[in-house]
Amino acid sequence: MKPLSLGTPLSLSATKVMLLGSGELGKEVIIALQRFGVEVIAVDRYENAPGHQVAHRAHVINMADGAALRALIEKEKPHVIVPEIEAIATDMLVQIEKEGLVRVIPTARAAQLTMNREGIRRLAAETLWLPTSPYKFANSLEELLAAIDGGIGYPCIVKPVMSSSGKGQSKIDNADEVKTAWDYAASGSRVNQGRVIVEGFIDFDYEITQLTVRAIGANGETETHFCEPIGHVQVHGDYVESWQPMEMTTLALQRSRDIAKKVTDDLGGLGIFGVELFVKGDKVWFSEVSPRPHDTGMVTMCTQRLNEFELHARAILGLPVDTTLLKAGASAVIYGQFDEKGIAFQGLEEALRVPESEVRLFGKPESFKKRRMGVALATGKNTDEARERAKLAASKVIPIKV
Repeated sequence: MKPLSLGTPLSLSATKVMLLGSGELGKEVIIALQRFGVEVIAVDRYENAPGHQVAHRAHVINMADGAALRALIEKEKPHVIVPEIEAIATDMLVQIEKEGLVRVIPTARAAQLTMNREGIRRLAAETLWLPTSPYKFANSLEELLAAIDGGIGYPCIVKPVMSSSGKGQSKIDNADEVKTAWDYAASGSRVNQGRVIVEGFIDFDYEITQLTVRAIGANGETETHFCEPIGHVQVHGDYVESWQPMEMTTLALQRSRDIAKKVTDDLGGLGIFGVELFVKGDKVWFSEVSPRPHDTGMVTMCTQRLNEFELHARAILGLPVDTTLLKAGASAVIYGQFDEKGIAFQGLEEALRVPESEVRLFGKPESFKKRRMGVALATGKNTDEARERAKLAASKVIPIKV
């Protein structure tokens, strides 16, 4: 695969990239692409998404509508499509890619498999034979109860087969909680298919994200690069803080990277992947993979020479990558705290007085109590100090109604 030639935006020579999903992660990818003179079209399901605010052009469509998606692609004629969310008509992407109309990052097949927990779990466990938690799928509350009673047992984790950022995920400890978990999974699904995955609980020590980059090397062949592992804390499956590097044994790190490479080699293409893993001592289990920048990877904006968004942009364009870690760092989420449009923020001056801190406010037009509206970043002499600083900085940022 050859690198893309790079033209001039808004001209006949323009190299055009379309992002499907333009939230806070997509916004950073857009900025990274534009630094190389790429013309970027941002698409999302609502107006004034973060990426809409910085792209050359913006569109609002239901990306799960295959006909609408195809019509927009034929109108804009991008060279590359970069899916940034799960709720996309991936069957249409596969068809468009087969017709040679556009290149999908990393591939249309990867987008199709990973949009749905069933596809990627079956690939990992049943095709690649990677270690995973025990699991079953259920199409109804009765099937969910039967799956748990039939071998999964308690405690267990219930997730919709399609969701983002951990939405709809819950841990249940007894039969009294199953109905609530089923209802929550249905409410958290981006495309409510009435289908969930129930996973046996793994007694792990910690979770990591292994950011894995597939990029073109000097010899023209695809090479795999790894960032230093990222530790993170999740609440109800949603990331609340992350740090890099995560301390782990040499064997666990090697096993993590072996698993990440097997999965990403199978998915193919170019770009960054966020591979989530459970770790206990030297043991490692595959959890999930996202074929795009990962929310926990926002910490790389303060830790690496090239952050995950810059790595993704470079890999997409066929340019060299560098995963060098410069300093230990951490990130902490800033929540909206209100169900309100157009909120404001106070306390930035106090947050930025925290040593070695930064704040990123995403510019989302509507806030929810638990919607991620920003992130605090901090570095330190080690991850413990960085985590303390990031959480302190995040706590100083106060959302207010206007």
